[in-house]
Amino acid sequence: MIMIIQIDFTQPLIVNQYFSLLGLLIFTHLLLDYSLQGQFMSDAKNHKKPIPGVPWFTILLSHCYIHAFAVYIITGSVACFIWEILSHMLVDYLKNDGYFSFNNDQLYHICMKVIYVFYLTFFF
Repeated sequence: MIMIIQIDFTQPLIVNQYFSLLGLLIFTHLLLDYSLQGQFMSDAKNHKKPIPGVPWFTILLSHCYIHAFAVYIITGSVACFIWEILSHMLVDYLKNDGYFSFNNDQLYHICMKVIYVFYLTFFF
């Protein structure tokens, strides 16, 4: 049985809608960052250890676009789409520079999902 979550952003979100949306965003992030990313993309997006002949920026942008497109499909928000591309690129770039750990990388990505839900709840 497939259940589709439908959220009406013209009405204030109730608590279970908030957590459903947040849960869906986090689940999708984890699915795309772990199960569906693949070793090639994981390695090729690292500007500190580039794969010869592979433009790391293109791979990083592709990775971020995939995440942003998923956020757009779930939220319907162009603003969240743009924020996801920019924040995901910045976080992944800085992680590869060694500014923070893998765990902090994931924490920052999940914090962005909380910000999207907050934005959609109060400003969309």
